[in-house]
Amino acid sequence: MRNARFRPDGMLEAGTAWRRQRQFWFLSFQALPFLEATFRLTDRLDATAGRGTATDRAFDLKARLWEEGAWRPALAIGAQDVIGTGLYAGEYLVASKRVWDVDLTLGLGWGRLGTGGDLGNPLGLLSSRYEVRPRKVGVGGTPALTSLFRGREASVFGGIEWSLPWVEGLRAKLEWSGDALRDERGGYPARLTGLRGEAASRLNFGLTWQPNPWLDAGFHFVHGTDALVRVSLRLDPAHPPSLPRPPPPALPPRPEAPGDAAAALRAAGFRPLAIEVAGAEARVAVAGGRYPTLARVAGRVARAVQGALPPDVERIAVEWHRAGLPIARLVLLREAMEGAATGAGSAEEVLASAALLPAEPLPGFAPDLSWALEPRIALQLGDPKRGVLWQAGGAAGARLGLGEGFALSGSLAQAVAGNLGKGLPSDSRLPHVRSDLGRYAREGRTAIPALYAERLWSPAPDLFARVSAGLLEPMFAGASGEVLWRPQGRAFAVGLDLAWVAQREYRQRLGMLGYSVTTGHLSVYADLPVWNLGAVLRAGRYLAGDWGATLELSRRFDSGIEVGGFATRTDVSARRFGEGSFDKGIFIRIPLQLLGPETAARATALIRPVVRDGGQRLAVENPLYEVTREGRAEPLGRDYLGLLR
Repeated sequence: MRNARFRPDGMLEAGTAWRRQRQFWFLSFQALPFLEATFRLTDRLDATAGRGTATDRAFDLKARLWEEGAWRPALAIGAQDVIGTGLYAGEYLVASKRVWDVDLTLGLGWGRLGTGGDLGNPLGLLSSRYEVRPRKVGVGGTPALTSLFRGREASVFGGIEWSLPWVEGLRAKLEWSGDALRDERGGYPARLTGLRGEAASRLNFGLTWQPNPWLDAGFHFVHGTDALVRVSLRLDPAHPPSLPRPPPPALPPRPEAPGDAAAALRAAGFRPLAIEVAGAEARVAVAGGRYPTLARVAGRVARAVQGALPPDVERIAVEWHRAGLPIARLVLLREAMEGAATGAGSAEEVLASAALLPAEPLPGFAPDLSWALEPRIALQLGDPKRGVLWQAGGAAGARLGLGEGFALSGSLAQAVAGNLGKGLPSDSRLPHVRSDLGRYAREGRTAIPALYAERLWSPAPDLFARVSAGLLEPMFAGASGEVLWRPQGRAFAVGLDLAWVAQREYRQRLGMLGYSVTTGHLSVYADLPVWNLGAVLRAGRYLAGDWGATLELSRRFDSGIEVGGFATRTDVSARRFGEGSFDKGIFIRIPLQLLGPETAARATALIRPVVRDGGQRLAVENPLYEVTREGRAEPLGRDYLGLLR
């Protein structure tokens, strides 16, 4: 039952629940202090056939209208299944008030939450159109805005929750539900008597237990017939758990004579590219390293070279290169670093005395080889007959840098377990640019995900360019070019990418299938002024030849965790697109440094309710904004404490 309570700002919660004929998975995100968003996946009784199961996807939103006061209850408004098939669609207005150890809730529900039919729709007094609830399921995925708060009837719901004194974190719940349906076979009639979907009782009760901030479990008895078990895990992205790391090395005193700065940089895990001393300034250009932000790279480089630079050097210009591309030059005042290391200064003073400048390209060709081994997991959620499809394996990759931004890169992958290849075959009416994911997984267990040559360079300050050619990603090969204007001290960037690609064969070796397309997008990136929000707007041509635009919104926390979502609308109609109506999804990016030693790697979880072919973009390995975004002033200011870590 819905209430007017919200999780702490930014909280992520993922969980599952089991009951007879159903299994539920959900991911909930407190996207803003006043806004909660939830993605739900349900393996349920097939309402059409009356037997067997089908998978249903739903998206819920809840917004706070006002917070609880001394006498005033908290008030919230919400809608569930707003872009799903509508089987669970419902809206509500709910109030909650805490009195000592008891939490009281009272609300009014519409749609699925109004099937109890306690009273007529009060909004019908405003207009008779509110007494009719349209329900056009179609292929699902379309926002049901014309159905919100509509229907002939509404239901009152309420409940009581109290903390039990015997066990820490144990709470008892008793509720009167507005949902009078046990399953979906009964539909949404005005009266439910005699229908197979009717619940035996609207009275539910249960126990929940939260022994710590990250675990929540419960056992409940619902609808008068069913037991339900629920388990979920919580994560605060602003303060995630992380393994302890050793403190940074002490800053040594200035030496009387210079030493081997290159050896010191290698010992600190960096690849020295250039070390030049001119008067009172030392230029130190590095690549590699285990550190994901400019502040941490610059701080560790300054520590590493402190004992090797001449004593009269007062400024250390740290140049950071990623993927062969110079992305930033941070000039640190040596005296400020020394003061902070001895307690006579602070990270704020180091930042205030520093200068962020565009990095300069390095002349000449200097071959450099890097390689990595990494686990890989692919997920597909919401297959019509199987809720979760997955494939786990590993990949080995190498990159040979040739200098001046030129490089050769490739990888090999091996799948070891999973059922991703058992998904239903694609029924798409568009070119199968992504919907044959299951066949790629089945036939490409040993594969070459990528093998290409590229160049990344900076033709002018704040301007970056990339050209790539070869096997660009698991499903497409060809040539791709991109330019990006990213003013270092501004909160926006503009990019343009163009590519001609051909579809690769399912084994992901060297062959092609015969389909080719020209694709490209104009993209605008922006840091929004509140809650560390970021936005990306793209417009152009997608892999299936469709034209349209994508909007992406994300929130990035100081820990480096990023949570966001995206939606794409193109000139492909909802019916031709197929199930889901348009492309959309949720992503979570987690820095792997939270799991152990310092590393620049990130794990990405992408949740697409359904994988179709409309609105799909090419996925190159080094998009310019991702390569260069940490070289801007905004992330430097957010992670300034990293200068001393």
